[in-house]
Amino acid sequence: MAEAVPVRCPACLRENGYTVPVYPCACGSPVHPPLDLSAPPEPLTHRTWSDSWVAVRCASCGRESEWPHPEVGCGSCGTVVRIAVHPVHPEPAAAPAGGGPGGGSGAEPSATRTPDPDQQAGPRSGARPGGRGDVPRDRSSAHPSPPSAPPVPRPAFRPVTIRTARDAVATAALYLRWLGFQDVRQPDGRPIPSAAVDLRAPGLVAQVDPTTAPAGLRAVECVWLNGLTASATSVYFSLAGYTEDARTRADDLGIPLFVMDLTGMPQPVNDPADELVGTGA
Repeated sequence: MAEAVPVRCPACLRENGYTVPVYPCACGSPVHPPLDLSAPPEPLTHRTWSDSWVAVRCASCGRESEWPHPEVGCGSCGTVVRIAVHPVHPEPAAAPAGGGPGGGSGAEPSATRTPDPDQQAGPRSGARPGGRGDVPRDRSSAHPSPPSAPPVPRPAFRPVTIRTARDAVATAALYLRWLGFQDVRQPDGRPIPSAAVDLRAPGLVAQVDPTTAPAGLRAVECVWLNGLTASATSVYFSLAGYTEDARTRADDLGIPLFVMDLTGMPQPVNDPADELVGTGA
């Protein structure tokens, strides 16, 4: 897995750690978007389908594919920013086998190669980074710890690319299971893109907001009331971040807030969320 890099929020100037996700190329080699940390991150206020993807070339086979554009949510103010990526430059075409100046033209090989037809279909159509959905929760078999030592950290969460509202709900459910919640239940039917979706588990009430508008104060208070009624932990997931009032209220009520980007990696944005990630369910 790639190392975490610091990304400074342009709104509050806090530095947030961001780990570049690694994706599987069609040849089996790992690839990841080459971040351009010299360019300032841009606040994400509106998403379009074309801007949500970035071209990445595999260093092993040279295949050019499209993957979700790197994004990160600020852990202080909740602003979601898009991180710049180095563009893919055309590779020089290799000299034809057996060719040479004997052909008579004396022209130099073209610097732009003809695109491979296989490259036209990127992994948008169903590639799943990591190759697995759920993550094993057996913490003792791989790395047993002495009785007096603190619990061994969970294995790294393996994200699933988010393309639809259903993907967002499924990713939140996977993440809650990774945190240790058992029997996380998803609602039947296809989620409505303009509405938040409830997830339930013993001792848990979670809400997933797949819309492009930041979650507001009322949404946070509603999930808190639902958790209070069920005597359960309340958790909120959002694709577009949170309003300032919502974040302040969530801190007062102790509600963990997470923001998700299109790579499917939830990021905690307040202290209760950091605590939940640290301790688990």
